[in-house]
Amino acid sequence: MSQTVPAPRTRPESSERALNEAYDTALLDLDGVVYAGGHAIVHAVESLSLARDGGMHLAYVTNNALRTPDAVAAHLTELGIPAAASDVITSAQAVARLISDQVPQGARVLVVGGDGLRVGLRERGLEPVESADDDPVAVVQGYGGPELPWGRFAEACYAIARGVPWFASNTDFTIPSARGIAPGNGAAVEVVRIATGAEPQVAGKPLPPMHRETILRTGAERPLVVGDRLDTDIEGAFNGGVDSLLVLTGVTDGAQLLAAVPEHRPTYVDADLRGLLTGQPEVVADGRGFRCGGWTATAGEERLELDGDGEALDGLRALCAAAWTVAGDGACRLDGEKALARLGL
Repeated sequence: MSQTVPAPRTRPESSERALNEAYDTALLDLDGVVYAGGHAIVHAVESLSLARDGGMHLAYVTNNALRTPDAVAAHLTELGIPAAASDVITSAQAVARLISDQVPQGARVLVVGGDGLRVGLRERGLEPVESADDDPVAVVQGYGGPELPWGRFAEACYAIARGVPWFASNTDFTIPSARGIAPGNGAAVEVVRIATGAEPQVAGKPLPPMHRETILRTGAERPLVVGDRLDTDIEGAFNGGVDSLLVLTGVTDGAQLLAAVPEHRPTYVDADLRGLLTGQPEVVADGRGFRCGGWTATAGEERLELDGDGEALDGLRALCAAAWTVAGDGACRLDGEKALARLGL
């Protein structure tokens, strides 16, 4: 029996209830959502505290496989966001489960990465090793920080050349740092791919193994994915069939949002984590355009047009509806620069 493909989302959805009441669990990305460069993002601490006090379970879901759940939880607690290791789900845990489903208990796994991978493997009863000569039955690669020795890539290549299966925690090409954007695990994976011609099995967002790991560990029944990246957080929610909230505190800007393809279109859009504590306004069809609050957006022949006044986010939501409707199952190519500039976005 063929599976019904849902129609592309053509506008952000509304919610009469506050999101922390409508959903039982927030699956929160970290970088760009909760903190940036080691510091809490504005409004994050108080918003998460209020959401938790209202009964919402908070889980922190990260593609970064370097740090252990204990280390992430300790960092969150230092920022004023109390968290336990059990509240943190990493791509290292997801890839460790993916490996354990395919190899014998106690098997040796060659690690190219940091402590997060080693802890994840041991949790699943697997033995991390450092050399291709240690007879590993699998290779796992994750972000190892800027000091990861070049020789680690060679060990991976030697093992893969012998037919050992290769796994990657995630394939994000970049990772934010205090000094700017740095190469992520995806860039390191390319090094091994070029040298071997092999393809890894990948666990992290936006792929199903990460969503599976998150649901298994949280027991969420009505989860809401909260993220700042369209290609990992929002696409991961789409692949998992769950709702999502995009916050504009990270890498995604207004132009990227208007041009989003269907799998990158969030259920809701808000400025920051205060969006968890409120309902979401309705976007309605209004003649040839779409209205939200005091704004009306329409799709012209060459550009997106915006009329009215009011809250900037309402204008952005109306623009999303105009752009996504005209784009259908593709990406909107209309110029939205002037309309976004009017909103200060």
